[in-house]
Amino acid sequence: MGWDNLYASAFERVRANIDMVGKVLLAYNTNIDAIKYLQREDLEVRIEKAGQEEVLHYAEELPRRIESVPQLLGSILWSIGRGKAAELFVESCSTRFYMKRWGWDELRMGGQVGIMANLLGGVYGVPVIAHVPQLSRLQAELFKEGPIYVPKGEGENLELVHPKEFKADEENCIHYIYEFPRGFRVLDFEAPRENRFIGSADDYNPNVVIRPEFEEQFEEIAANAELAILSGLQALTEENYRGPLKTVKAHLDILEEKGIPVHLEFAFTPDETVRKAFVGILGKFWSVGLNEVELASVMNVMGEKAIAEKLLASDPVDPIAVTEAMLKLAKKTGVRRIHFHTYGYYFALTDYRGEFVRDALLFAALAAAAKAKLGDIRNIDDVVKAMDVPVNEKAEGVGEALTKVYDMENGIAEVNGYQLAFIPTKIVAKPRSTVGIGDTISSSAFVGEFALR
Repeated sequence: MGWDNLYASAFERVRANIDMVGKVLLAYNTNIDAIKYLQREDLEVRIEKAGQEEVLHYAEELPRRIESVPQLLGSILWSIGRGKAAELFVESCSTRFYMKRWGWDELRMGGQVGIMANLLGGVYGVPVIAHVPQLSRLQAELFKEGPIYVPKGEGENLELVHPKEFKADEENCIHYIYEFPRGFRVLDFEAPRENRFIGSADDYNPNVVIRPEFEEQFEEIAANAELAILSGLQALTEENYRGPLKTVKAHLDILEEKGIPVHLEFAFTPDETVRKAFVGILGKFWSVGLNEVELASVMNVMGEKAIAEKLLASDPVDPIAVTEAMLKLAKKTGVRRIHFHTYGYYFALTDYRGEFVRDALLFAALAAAAKAKLGDIRNIDDVVKAMDVPVNEKAEGVGEALTKVYDMENGIAEVNGYQLAFIPTKIVAKPRSTVGIGDTISSSAFVGEFALR
């Protein structure tokens, strides 16, 4: 069966069964994305004013956090030159003011929780319970209609209401997204693919500030859920991670006790101490999702520097190196599912077996292509509009390598006691936007698996 037929079959099966999925608990990060589409001349002028030599220094190696305008502009160049997404916390008030004056072209729902809530609840109709650190009027208005809930009240008075019914006027948490298309040129940097750099300028999400309702009534909140996705831990540092980590562990214990499968959406985490800490508790999760930059950063803290280098050495990413890295991570931590997504193909390494794992990846890839093509997905039937998007031609070599080394057939192989599922993705030549595509992929694949079980 060809990939187009597999795509069509997977979509129909997920669409027919997705209403069987129960409530999904989403924590911890929600914010407002201020999106700026970069213009070459504007960026070059800004680099010149900030000091080109200093800016170029930070284009070679990302700082741990943004403390100056040259660091901001250098980090943007780092992303452009590699075509890689990155997110850093903006420490200095003067740089935050600089970004605010630079402005934006549009405002959207942001944060992994916010994006996933709008997709799962507002598009697929899967009920979600979302943690929103600061529920401002603007934040509430960015939530779609549908079965999206936030906890309100305390104790016996705890209720689940749509964010627009919460009636709060808390602070705006704004993240600045600097988007660039494939082929974007500035100085000697040219983007090999479309992507973005994110400067997070709020003090709630980076410190993983958790609402009192979630602190005090988490067990009651979790009792309403059947699945959970945790995210938003990437900006923690050696100085501030201990409190949030203690809370996350307590939440994981409750979710484990209730038998609720939990997915961790890993994001680029600059602090090595924090990375090590979360690798240390990964065995408490059912599943983890990451890309090549994130997987390489995990391999580095595990002492697997040779594999980390391989993961960043070629395009498309070496599938054999990816498989080796996933196997090492699975065996070290005991996590049952590792979902790897990169430009052009996805993997899922699982300690369980079935075509539904591959089919959930196909559904996720179709949803991602629909988001890239349309800019926004209004309902689940919009997803099928990406069927005419071509399958990535470069992934043919990836499939051939997997067949040769692992005897893969129809995207499935047995590798060292695990099942490896592979799919080539559909590539939109000129996407409307790249923001939220990774969250679309991971949440669709995770929830899609349980729809198909």
